[in-house]
Amino acid sequence: MSRYVFLLLGTAALACQRGERPAAAGTTTSGAATQPAPASPTSPTSPTSPTSPGMHERAPATFQARFETSKGDFVIEVHRDWAPLGADRFYNLVNSGFFDGVRFFRVISGFMAQFGIHGDPKVAAAWRDATIADDPVRQHNARGMLSFATAGPNTRTTQLFINYADNSRLDGMGFAPIGQIVRGMAVVDRLYAAYGEGAPAGHGPSQGRIQTEGNEYLARDFPQLDQIKRATIVAR
Repeated sequence: MSRYVFLLLGTAALACQRGERPAAAGTTTSGAATQPAPASPTSPTSPTSPTSPGMHERAPATFQARFETSKGDFVIEVHRDWAPLGADRFYNLVNSGFFDGVRFFRVISGFMAQFGIHGDPKVAAAWRDATIADDPVRQHNARGMLSFATAGPNTRTTQLFINYADNSRLDGMGFAPIGQIVRGMAVVDRLYAAYGEGAPAGHGPSQGRIQTEGNEYLARDFPQLDQIKRATIVAR
């Protein structure tokens, strides 16, 4: 069964899905700043298994992650005290290489840019039910803030979104920011947004089909989507 949370923004109801389950199987400011130096390497962790020990490390109190994308680079600074469980999950996903090759599949101008469904359906399936509990909301969903998407209480997995505007109305719905763009927000602003809202509400990608068909589906039917080439933890 599909799981949704509806974000009521003005008169539009925008669905932030965890992904549809197929019936047979059961969903700042400038990119030109100097780049920070890479952090000390850590032991490699495979993104294919959410139960592996390396996927449960505690994140530093503050850290930065650099995202190299098809539009350029941006840097996110995460504060663990804002949302400890979310920060730990994000830290381990980046460290494992989970986001490498992932598309920004839902980009809505003036609202947000969403990403986090793995391009390999087998990996996406392994993470689909790997939920973490909610964190209290301690910051506002202001422009440039990064939060996990949800399908209701305690359903955060691997999907996140970057706010394009002041979306503080989302605070009361339980969307807890974990960090913010500190370098390269202009890059995020340029992410391809013409596909708009995803299916079935719009003409953009279906989260259910991303889950089951992966990047092959996106490359074929939505070739202009921007992607994350590489995400890494970097030193401050």
